[in-house]
Amino acid sequence: MTSSSAVYKIGTRSSNLALFQARQTVAEFARRFPGLAFEFVPLDSPGDRDRKTDLRQSPADFFTRDLDNAVRSGTLDCAVHSAKDVPDPVSEGLDWVWLPWRADPRDALVVRQGTSVADLPKAPRIGVSSERRAAYCTEHFPEGVQRNLRGNIEERLRQLDAGDVDLIVMAAAALVRLDLSARISELIPLAEMPVPEGQGRLCLTFRAGDPTFLRLRALFTTAVRFVGAGIGAAENATMAAVSALQTCDICFHDSLMDQDLLDHLPSQARPIYVGKRAGAHYRQQTDINTLLTDAARKGYRVVRLKGGDPAVFGRLAEELEALGELNIPYRVVPGLSSLNVLSTGSGILLTRRGGANGFTVLTPRKAGGGMADISAAERSRYPVVAYMSVKACGDVCEQLVKDGWSESTPAAMVFGVGSGQEFAVRGTLLDLPNQVAETSTDLPGLLVTGAEAAREPLRCGPLRGQRVLLTCSEAILGKASREVVDRGGVPVPLPMLRLVPTEALRGTMARLGEFDWLVVTSPSSVRILMADLLAAGTDLRRLPKIATCGGGTSAELQQYGITPDLCPDYDFGATALLDEFGALVPEAASVLRVRSNKAGPALADQLRGARHRVEECIAYTTEPITHDRLPE
Repeated sequence: MTSSSAVYKIGTRSSNLALFQARQTVAEFARRFPGLAFEFVPLDSPGDRDRKTDLRQSPADFFTRDLDNAVRSGTLDCAVHSAKDVPDPVSEGLDWVWLPWRADPRDALVVRQGTSVADLPKAPRIGVSSERRAAYCTEHFPEGVQRNLRGNIEERLRQLDAGDVDLIVMAAAALVRLDLSARISELIPLAEMPVPEGQGRLCLTFRAGDPTFLRLRALFTTAVRFVGAGIGAAENATMAAVSALQTCDICFHDSLMDQDLLDHLPSQARPIYVGKRAGAHYRQQTDINTLLTDAARKGYRVVRLKGGDPAVFGRLAEELEALGELNIPYRVVPGLSSLNVLSTGSGILLTRRGGANGFTVLTPRKAGGGMADISAAERSRYPVVAYMSVKACGDVCEQLVKDGWSESTPAAMVFGVGSGQEFAVRGTLLDLPNQVAETSTDLPGLLVTGAEAAREPLRCGPLRGQRVLLTCSEAILGKASREVVDRGGVPVPLPMLRLVPTEALRGTMARLGEFDWLVVTSPSSVRILMADLLAAGTDLRRLPKIATCGGGTSAELQQYGITPDLCPDYDFGATALLDEFGALVPEAASVLRVRSNKAGPALADQLRGARHRVEECIAYTTEPITHDRLPE
């Protein structure tokens, strides 16, 4: 974001926990947005003043009302809350986003200092503040006596230590943030007590439509993918569709698809059914729009999986508009529709040389389920799409005008459809032919005529539809493309480097049993290494112990079901790896260091300096890629 002379006021409640959360947010904003200035302003809310009302009977905005009013009035620019305290839906006139920094979501059992849960009396007095925690305590401490507990974190702990209660249940995140993690007696597994979705998360609220915070929020959300599931069997889904499913957190899916597609979801991803059939809508469209926008604002990677192609009778427009109003980026991943697959088994060809030069596609259904008008007069209002029409653009437009179409009818020629070079030339039946003739490109084009041809795509997110040239290596091209799409851009791939496995790699891998440790420090090395091992049929259970540095390298290994034996979590450089390796492996060990020809021998030399026997293997080299033509 660009620099500004304004100082943005962030509201917060006045408890120590809330102040910590506000300071953390201001510090993160200062680091991420050095051109903007922020300060926090403490305010109370009803829940801070009223210490008697049982939280189980309190209003939804008990801890946000005063801050909500101050943001709406302009006294504050935004406010930071514990996400679980924010009403659902948020108060009228406000918008929101969950911030990406998070803490452990689990609840904790807390007893008096110097004691343990095992020391509790048979019928402990338990302080509770929610139905969820009360239900847990009833199940696990059936003879316990529960009482309503109010106050901030420190006040609750004082009540515990004073002997008012023997046990309290509270969010572990609150204790950790206040540097009170030593007070955690036991962490409660999520399987035993599920937590509110927002526990451990922070939520930023701001005035609806505020342009600064709409832009800021776009940096914390990723593009929603509208994915075509294809039609019929799961194998009719595209590679792009499968890739989107494999990397999502939430998948909102329809019924007109092969349910086996959901097997591509990660184990932690949530599939949510929102299907519709004629006369039977499991979810109303407005509800689906809310589900999509809420999930995106919570920072989840969202897939909206639609049967067939999402842009063909898929209610895509309504869902895109809901995202566009909130400046949330999106990407449409096309899919095979029943129209594409029709001829595979039926033998019905929709076009035939010397026979049919085109076809009409429509639905006899209209909104609400009634029958639509499909008369010739009505059909004449539909958009017309002409293939192979770049050089024939003038003739086609002229014929349509002669057939009664107005010269002012919108028309567009879309070049390079589906590629990173796609662009559209827009005009009318009168002026489009001249514009196309003046366009210098040899990309193929589709001519679209009718009102829809005038519509521009919704440009959302930080990149707002800008094309981004990616010159990275082929190995990280997929990840780089996802990042561009997530920010609302259009990736234009032009990889300049290729990773080429070396001849030496195979021979070295055949001797893996000679080594105690394998040191791999880049995701690319992991991919090259694993491709060789799998091609050779290597039993991965017999690999040496593995040391890595960097979360990306560890994550790449875990794609193959392998967890590294050593991965420093406080520094992703070689220094931390050497420190922890020395502590874990005090005796001289046989080490194989796998790297590229560009990485250099420094790490291996330092391991040798620690008296380890180190062999280096250059697993791959980087070679330049030449391109006959550059993107337009």
